[in-house]
Amino acid sequence: MKHIVTLLCILGFPLHAADVAAILAADDARIAAMKAPDMGKLSAIFSDNLHYAHSNGVVDTKSSFVDILVSGRTRYLEYDHVERKASFPAPGVALVSGRARIQAASEKGVMDSVLSYLAVWRLEDGKWRFLAWQSCKLPPANP
Repeated sequence: MKHIVTLLCILGFPLHAADVAAILAADDARIAAMKAPDMGKLSAIFSDNLHYAHSNGVVDTKSSFVDILVSGRTRYLEYDHVERKASFPAPGVALVSGRARIQAASEKGVMDSVLSYLAVWRLEDGKWRFLAWQSCKLPPANP
């Protein structure tokens, strides 16, 4: 295994295990903050330029999304990763993509869906901040 890692680095595929761990930890903190919303925690995690495109097409800014979460109009009940990976396409930018089973309650009822998503993180003043989200609902698996 050590030889494979060395070969990948020589071929120009640097592995950033610490970066991956840091971005996944930031993503875990985001999910925890969304499930137990606190204005201070959410404000610290979300970039001021947040663009959050929900799976239903509604788009929120940092201000509107924090308000929805803190007010309880939307409550994230469960968030289970089916698949999640991180990549770094440019310095100071991280992409987290995958699929997740998410349960959220709102005035419209409870959504229980598997979503395919792309999350964008940006390094701002030395801290990873959640910049953008885009997701879509996946059809149920065939029996």
